Amino acid sequence: MMASGYQQYKNQSVSTMTQGEMLLLLFDELVKRITRAELALKDQQMDIFEHTLNREYAISVQLRALYDFFIYELSRVKASRRQEILDEVKPLIEELRDAFRQAEKKSTR
Repeated sequence: MMASGYQQYKNQSVSTMTQGEMLLLLFDELVKRITRAELALKDQQMDIFEHTLNREYAISVQLRALYDFFIYELSRVKASRRQEILDEVKPLIEELRDAFRQAEKKSTR
């Protein structure tokens, strides 16, 4: 029952978010996953690099090019096991997230 209540809360939270808030959530999650990927690379846990884009949301069509780019970069990490690639990608993700955060703040004023 508790899990069901949490799921309802989560669904309601997402359904009431603005598009900007959803993008920020997406980028926050991406930064978190890149950090996890850095740790996995150190521990040689390559299964963490398997990801898919959830196409049930309209915005996923618009984010496809970014998704493809980052998936390509993460596949390079998986193939080469080079930390340098993550070091290049993580700041890009953080910059995008910060830009969307600023845009969201401006749009809600």
